[in-house]
Amino acid sequence: MDRTLFDSTHDTFRQSFRTFVDREIKPHQERWREQGQVDREVWRKAGANGFLCPWLEEKYGGAGGDFLYSVIIMEELARAYESGFAMALHSDIIVPYLHAFGDEAQKTRWLLGCASGDLVTALALTEPGTGSDLAAITTTATRDGDDYVISGSKTFISNGQLCDLVIVAAKTDPDPANAHRGISLFVVEAGTAGFQKGKRLHKMGMASQDTSELFFDTCRVPTSHRLGPEGGGFMMLMQKLQQERLCVGIGAQAASEQVLADTIAYTKERKAFGKPISKFQNTQFKLVECLAKVEVGRAYVDKVIAEHVAGKHLIKECSIAKFWLTDTAQEIVDTCLQFFGGYGYMLEYPVARAFMDARVQRIYAGTNEIMKVIVAKQIGL
Repeated sequence: MDRTLFDSTHDTFRQSFRTFVDREIKPHQERWREQGQVDREVWRKAGANGFLCPWLEEKYGGAGGDFLYSVIIMEELARAYESGFAMALHSDIIVPYLHAFGDEAQKTRWLLGCASGDLVTALALTEPGTGSDLAAITTTATRDGDDYVISGSKTFISNGQLCDLVIVAAKTDPDPANAHRGISLFVVEAGTAGFQKGKRLHKMGMASQDTSELFFDTCRVPTSHRLGPEGGGFMMLMQKLQQERLCVGIGAQAASEQVLADTIAYTKERKAFGKPISKFQNTQFKLVECLAKVEVGRAYVDKVIAEHVAGKHLIKECSIAKFWLTDTAQEIVDTCLQFFGGYGYMLEYPVARAFMDARVQRIYAGTNEIMKVIVAKQIGL
């Protein structure tokens, strides 16, 4: 499909990042999957080339671009089948909290390192007993003079092993009556006493992502590490979840397109009963159905991206993008995998990894069921 989002500067940036992917990512992907995380150095290389937080102002180490540069990075990583190098999580989900809610001293302290790749970030929301219901978290942050003492545990935290900074959601008011007003956000630096990185978790997909448990045992941080006002954490999270869910949808859409393109090429080469399987009517019908879903998804997500860049408030639209595009991505990948036969079950084939990677997209950033609840409220149901 022809796209009108990008100008020639964006196109040049895409080509530059595509070269970076070919040189610095693709040659290492198998090793990263085996070791369970990407190399620390690739973060610094990405920063040195201007690929981290490209929207950030120059005074903080960014290039002063727009969100479309981030969209390009998400799309190219998806097309390279790279699900472990969490650039979008860092640049477009976590760092925006520091940028939007940090004071000038906090921005000066951390943003330059976030843009250079010297500081890798993580966001610690989910707990062993709490997922989408953020108001139910049990990690506490108790004021003690000029410090807060944080105690609790988090799980399923992306960048959990490599992170240098963690934004932690904790209860500063344990009163159940203040469940939403009692949450605050804190920046915890790696190496802080009482903060421990737990084991790397073994997942069915995203093999090169260092998803981990994190533990806070009377972890003391200064009040200067609190983001925004005490008790303002829930509202800050609600403001930023719109972009997070759009990011998930963008990646799901790009992955769908790449898997479909690769499958169409494969069906033209694979033969059965003396002819390419692309010549069988069932193959044609299934692939055309996938193509229709891909093109509808592309038209919708590009519309939402354009409106998001224009500054529109898009709770309903981003929630729809998140659940529909990720549900559809799994349908497309599953359909495409079938055409690879037994090879589709082999991890050396990207379609097998795409199948496993797609599943979590319906869970993180708020489950797809929660997205539907949000949309229902937005339309007054």
